[in-house]
Amino acid sequence: MAGLTQPLTYCSNIHPGEGWADVMNNLNTHVLEVKQRLEDQAQRPFPLGLRIAGQAAAEIDAKAVAEFQEWCHRHDAYLLTINGFPYGAFHNERVKEKVYLPDWREAERVRYTQSLGDIAVKLQPDANTLSISTVPVAFKEGFSESDWPAVLDNIQSVLAHFVNLKQSTGVHVTLAIEPEPACVLETTDELLAFFQRVRPRLTMEQNAHLGVCFDCCHQAVEFEEPEECLQRLAEAEIPIAKVQVSSALQANTPDEVGRLLRFNEPVYLHQAVARTSDGKLHAFSDLPDFEEALSEGLTPEECRVHFHVPIFLEHLGDCGTTQPFLKQLLPLLDPNVPLEVETYSFGVLPDHLRTDSVGESIARELSWVSSLLAESVTQPAR
Repeated sequence: MAGLTQPLTYCSNIHPGEGWADVMNNLNTHVLEVKQRLEDQAQRPFPLGLRIAGQAAAEIDAKAVAEFQEWCHRHDAYLLTINGFPYGAFHNERVKEKVYLPDWREAERVRYTQSLGDIAVKLQPDANTLSISTVPVAFKEGFSESDWPAVLDNIQSVLAHFVNLKQSTGVHVTLAIEPEPACVLETTDELLAFFQRVRPRLTMEQNAHLGVCFDCCHQAVEFEEPEECLQRLAEAEIPIAKVQVSSALQANTPDEVGRLLRFNEPVYLHQAVARTSDGKLHAFSDLPDFEEALSEGLTPEECRVHFHVPIFLEHLGDCGTTQPFLKQLLPLLDPNVPLEVETYSFGVLPDHLRTDSVGESIARELSWVSSLLAESVTQPAR
């Protein structure tokens, strides 16, 4: 795409389906549609951000690998990254806090993530680097200090597996921890503390396979500043394996704050963080909790909500978005950092925000990112 040097894709978790047949069906329908819509400006070849659920991972065999490789050869595409965050069902039923299960306290998370590493190097054996994004340890509620030994042992096991993969295949796979509101790792402070906790246990080779998946929606909800986030990660020598380009809800007036409640729906968690006039942040794990606080007298000056909305929209009618966070952050990134648009909640958006088809919306989002980066390249240096 014009003005763009780093890989840009979108995450296929926007499309329903848990099995490998669903993955291939989504490639043959939605991905090809998006690729065609971008034909006049798209980079070659086309990078893929695949969500591979636990079911799909168990179904992939040699025939499936060959089928995928043949598809990529025919359509000039390649695997860039895997979303290994949601293990189970992710659409059309209640997901909420189940999205973090199994978490990093459990052996099944280890088996699943190691399997994704094996799958990644088979699907794209000529890659230099690949990344697998994963849950930020666990949902914060119910997690205790006594859980850390199991978590650290499990993460180290996966990193050791990725070291062995590098030695046997030459492909470097990075485990990309993705902070999220209401989880054990949600703020940059918590992420830095995690790396300080885990790094002393790791060999130099294992440490090289651990990074971060920076989700713009999540950090914007936390009221963090883009430039400061990037600076602190760089100072701590924490590599950004990929950036998920996403936007959250934002309300700046009492009327807009009240309208945020219209986005409550039964499938996903919509964590909210409200800032009051004294500068204090009030965090809620879902919109019903936030609604209860409002009824008890909370009067936010500003509120942000974890609900991935189309990134090309600055205002939704009901309220605003955290699009300014993206406009600040994206031009600051190293041009080698992969970008993955992630608006997985398209299917639960209010009807008036789904005027485009899924394919049209995704292509528009990718074009918006490309245009933003192209503009930043032509801006005079400050």
